[in-house]
Amino acid sequence: MASFSFGAGNAQKLRRLPLYLAGRLLTLLVPRSHDEWVFGSAVGVADGALTLHRVAADHGEKTTWLVADDGQARTARDLGIRWVRRDSARGLWRTARARVIVVTHGFGDVQRYAVGGAFVVQLWHGIPLKRIGLDSAETTRAPVLPSVLSPVLRLLYRRTTRRIGLVPAASHLVRGRLETAFALTDAQVPVTGEPRVDVLSSGEAAERRARARAALHTLTGTQLGERPVVLYAPTWRDGDPDPAIPTADEWAAIRAVLDRHDGMLLVRSHPLGAGEYRPPWPTDRVRPLGSDLVADVTPLLPGLDVLVTDYSSLAFDAALVPLPVVFFAPDLEAYTARRGLYGRYADVAGDVPARTWSAAVTAIEAVVNDPTEALAASVARSATVHAHRDGRNAERVHRLIRNRLDARGTTPGTGVLRGARRWTTRKATR
Repeated sequence: MASFSFGAGNAQKLRRLPLYLAGRLLTLLVPRSHDEWVFGSAVGVADGALTLHRVAADHGEKTTWLVADDGQARTARDLGIRWVRRDSARGLWRTARARVIVVTHGFGDVQRYAVGGAFVVQLWHGIPLKRIGLDSAETTRAPVLPSVLSPVLRLLYRRTTRRIGLVPAASHLVRGRLETAFALTDAQVPVTGEPRVDVLSSGEAAERRARARAALHTLTGTQLGERPVVLYAPTWRDGDPDPAIPTADEWAAIRAVLDRHDGMLLVRSHPLGAGEYRPPWPTDRVRPLGSDLVADVTPLLPGLDVLVTDYSSLAFDAALVPLPVVFFAPDLEAYTARRGLYGRYADVAGDVPARTWSAAVTAIEAVVNDPTEALAASVARSATVHAHRDGRNAERVHRLIRNRLDARGTTPGTGVLRGARRWTTRKATR
């Protein structure tokens, strides 16, 4: 079963309204610090937040990571990152005091009730192909009384996104999508490149592949050499069953192509989705690669040989490697009608994407035999969506944050307590 849907999530938001109001009162009373930065990410101590954290720490920023569980705490400890529990009193206080808040998914990455008044940096978690935010009716879908509650949710969503100070964009094309999705201005969505993909542009290509293959060897426990490794990464269906789960016959076709090329298939189901991708027979050629094993799959992309996906932003990340992509969209019409896409699917996936596992397997084998055409398509895709390919996106974002903070002045947003102290000080000196 899926663990989340927009309808269920929006129902929770409505029930939490009193907590949001209490949190706003807290941030009005408590002054924010001059120098504290807090970081959080729904996927753990990873993604673009970790990349930006490294740059911020190198520049002397006072940083704290808000962890959601013991696993994230261990990761932060291993990386030498100062951390507190997100859902603790300390997590609430650190969020309420922070001058800068960095998230990758939403305000729930940190203490959602104490965000008001901070400079919020929303790194997002990929270049959107499927419509997101206010561009998709799914975002504000109400579980009951949709004609009444959906407009309310849309208004609340707009009020929430107004708190965002900065969303880095990969290119001007992507900038337009983020602006309409979050109801932001040009100034709030600069084209700096995404920190999360710096790992795909830093150093030499051979070094990136060697590191990624070594990491895959550790994860799979298998000496890969130059065996072809295919990653299948279906996107989330908002709680609906995954239409691409293979039948027994389709598993047999997948096994046959893996056997012919001594290959391996890694399956990364969306962390919010459901899907039984277990072959009906024992095999070491098909392995799970879920978020429980790897929080951020981006650094592993150079170690792969083929990516198979439908509407995932990984297709745009893979373009930076470049990595051949096979597009497999069995529910294209239904998904497009419900969720919506930016532009035409054919402009990204080509005129004839695979619609069945049989077609997908044929396309995978063709790429393994000769990746030239698929590589050229990825290079062209990268030119469309990536304005920067120098591995310095996080540096540009950090520099821009500092510039925005300087433009605001050295004094952060004042709370009532700070104002009261100033009033008391003035009275005492008269």
